[in-house]
Amino acid sequence: MKNLRKTRGISTLVAVCLALLINAPADAHHSFAAAYNLEAPISIVGKVVDVRLTNPHSYFFLEVTGDDGKIVNWKFEAGTPSGMLRNGYSPQVIKKGDTVTINGFRARNASNNGMLRELITADGKVYGMFGPQQNAGNP
Repeated sequence: MKNLRKTRGISTLVAVCLALLINAPADAHHSFAAAYNLEAPISIVGKVVDVRLTNPHSYFFLEVTGDDGKIVNWKFEAGTPSGMLRNGYSPQVIKKGDTVTINGFRARNASNNGMLRELITADGKVYGMFGPQQNAGNP
């Protein structure tokens, strides 16, 4: 009887550990394809309101003037702060009030949220999700 209890206890412990391991990857990181419509790219021009270099992802906040003249706020998710900094991006590069173009993908829930694929400054410098990008069209 003592061995049976021990075996059940070990089996229960193993089952709990397996359940936690199976769910861990799903909680560890989200899928961009699940959150953003990668089949429908967008291009948004607006003024930078804020840039947040926070883990696990950076965010760019824009004010965009709509066709009706009203201001619409957008939030774009970008790469990790360390990846962007490693590739030459710094908070001094893009400042509040700068006009930028963001090419990316809109959130599937049709909110004014998106995933940044590239950010283009007024002088033509291109930053990708993880920092500066080579672009044959830029000087």
